[in-house]
Amino acid sequence: MKIRFLLLGTSLSLVPQSILAAECAVTDCSLLGYTDSACPGSGLKCPFGEGWYCGGGAAEDCIKLGYDKTCTGAGESGSGETCNGKYKTCTCDSSYKYTCSGTGYSGGSGTACGGKYTKCTCKSPYTWSSGACKCPSTYQYTCSGTGYSGGSGTACGGKYTSCTCASGYEWNGSSCQQQLNGAQGDLYYCNGTVVGVKASNMGFYVAMKDLGYMTWSNANSQCRNYSFCGNVKGTLPTKDQLVTLYNNKSRVNSLLSTNGGTQLTNSYYWSSTNSGGDGYYYFVGMSNGYVGSNYYNTYGYYVRPVLASW
Repeated sequence: MKIRFLLLGTSLSLVPQSILAAECAVTDCSLLGYTDSACPGSGLKCPFGEGWYCGGGAAEDCIKLGYDKTCTGAGESGSGETCNGKYKTCTCDSSYKYTCSGTGYSGGSGTACGGKYTKCTCKSPYTWSSGACKCPSTYQYTCSGTGYSGGSGTACGGKYTSCTCASGYEWNGSSCQQQLNGAQGDLYYCNGTVVGVKASNMGFYVAMKDLGYMTWSNANSQCRNYSFCGNVKGTLPTKDQLVTLYNNKSRVNSLLSTNGGTQLTNSYYWSSTNSGGDGYYYFVGMSNGYVGSNYYNTYGYYVRPVLASW
């Protein structure tokens, strides 16, 4: 009996103080202080199940065996057995999966775990989308080919939001299109800009705005010097052209409005047609189609150049 108690006393001297304080009926290893999952050869195994007590003096041996990680960083947890409360390896939460390197990346967002992040920060104009730094959908044009001179603004992935066009071409919102020149149906263009309009049954184009209110001599001079496009000059309309214009005024005014022009007034307009007397020329009213004549240098009327050949 004495030997039995001696052995028991020797065994108890090795266990932690928490065990000495426990009641004999307690058999839970963790409650008795056996909280380590393994020891490097110098610990004490729980007699009631799994669990070890490595003891404070085993810390150095644990480190020598590679148990040197606490695994308490962002997203970390211990992997495998512990020794003196430390692990050989740590694992990262599955959300830490992005290296955040490459084109368009400026780095990780937040704290890394195992060299990876839960999301990344992107260089402008890249944006974070579906787990990657991507170009916004507005960057869709390569801006190369006939009529292109390059991209407009900053590129993203080699593409731009819009392009700049070579001379003679214009950006239409999706491509560089060759600028229109000359007659195109009811519209007359100069480098892509509408400079004249006509109704479908008219044989001449009307300028986009009046030249003003003036005498016939000034009207004739200014119309002859008026340029529709480069060397393409206008003229003062004939009496018959003005009558035709009156008959198509509604359609012409609509085309003028929708293409940036100024509608015809309801006043009188000079014509280039002589009324038979020396210095007398016809004028036509756009309110009612009235045709009259007056002396070229006495009265003033409105003036609108026309283009009769193209």
